[in-house]
Amino acid sequence: MQSQQQTVAPETAVTESGIDIASLPAVPIYDAAFAADPERAYAEMRRTYGSMAPVELAPGVRATLVIGWATARRILNDPHHFPADPRIWQQGVDPGLSILPMIEYRPNALFSTGADHTRYRAATVDALAGVDLAGLRDTVAQTAGAMINQFCAAGSADLISQYVLPLVFTVVNQMLGCPPEISGRIADASAKLFDSVEDRGEVNAALNASLLALVALKRAEPGDDVTTRLLQHPVNLDDEEMCHQLVTFFSASIEPLTNLIVNTLLLMLTDPRWTEAAYGAAPLTPAAIRLTLRENPPIAHYCLSYPAQPILVGGYWLRANEPVIIGMTACNNDPENLQGDDRGYHEIDLAYGGGVHECPARAQTNALLIAHEAIDQLLDVLPEIALAVHESRLVWRPGPFHRALETLPVDFPPTQPLPLDFGR
Repeated sequence: MQSQQQTVAPETAVTESGIDIASLPAVPIYDAAFAADPERAYAEMRRTYGSMAPVELAPGVRATLVIGWATARRILNDPHHFPADPRIWQQGVDPGLSILPMIEYRPNALFSTGADHTRYRAATVDALAGVDLAGLRDTVAQTAGAMINQFCAAGSADLISQYVLPLVFTVVNQMLGCPPEISGRIADASAKLFDSVEDRGEVNAALNASLLALVALKRAEPGDDVTTRLLQHPVNLDDEEMCHQLVTFFSASIEPLTNLIVNTLLLMLTDPRWTEAAYGAAPLTPAAIRLTLRENPPIAHYCLSYPAQPILVGGYWLRANEPVIIGMTACNNDPENLQGDDRGYHEIDLAYGGGVHECPARAQTNALLIAHEAIDQLLDVLPEIALAVHESRLVWRPGPFHRALETLPVDFPPTQPLPLDFGR
């Protein structure tokens, strides 16, 4: 069903031909109950509300969650009516709100519009384009070998804490040219952005101080890395702008990439489509990654926008400057869009968002290369790896944005550590 869309004066916004979605009961998407079974929640939202639903991102913090693919595409491709700048909304929000560091205004491409957005995005895209893919593959392979060697003789491991997270952390920091004495502080603060459990001021202060230290280091000692390329870019970013570009690099790299690898491994360890018995030969890793991006993407809800005026979409009035958030998982699995087939993953998935704010990772191959190499290195060395508990016992971390497991425990036949120069 095609949604209608128009703008009107605020005084008529909730009285003519539509329902004020902000007046309806909101569904919390931040708690453990939602994290344990989001599919059930999405199905109930569809039955009750249609392609959009009123939700809470935190207690008392309302938003409109888009769960229909066609509606999401329309909103993502209409930055004029749905700008990403949150500053007007932010004025009425408690500055101590735990999730605010994830969604507050920053002078970077994610939260900007117009010429500012163009400027920041150009620097981001160009800095990523300079990554040497052959060198990146070697880095992942060597890092993976070192991580696997630490637990391969034990016969069991938690793949998140012992493999995927430290691997991603190491590789991303090498790409950014960030040394260990700074990267640990940045990683700690970045993780707290997603978990939304710490004081906002404390998190931002720790993050900004660490990022400023990295910027100062790279101004004094430039290298072949993303941070140096940002600093040397013709758009001439100042130190504050540099910090906010780097926030995006860290937050959009470590947590999402970790979740992508973990969620893909979970698929390959539990889904019959990825067993030899089902196919005679297991499907390749790239297919598993693509399916994960569609069915269980690492970020479940994001791409926030704030309607510039009251606007009618699909029979609902959305209030001006109130957050609209895209449910990537729900939209990717919208029954009206999929119709039961497996066609065109990249044509239908919103794992990277869409429109002018689509994540540059869709066009770049860095993230997919890291995920592919990390998974293949693990399965090459430990081909008989298996989930150590029933899938129903795995715990998903609560939070309004990510789709992330607490742990991924596995068992495997113990093997001796391999030389660190191994590889295919």
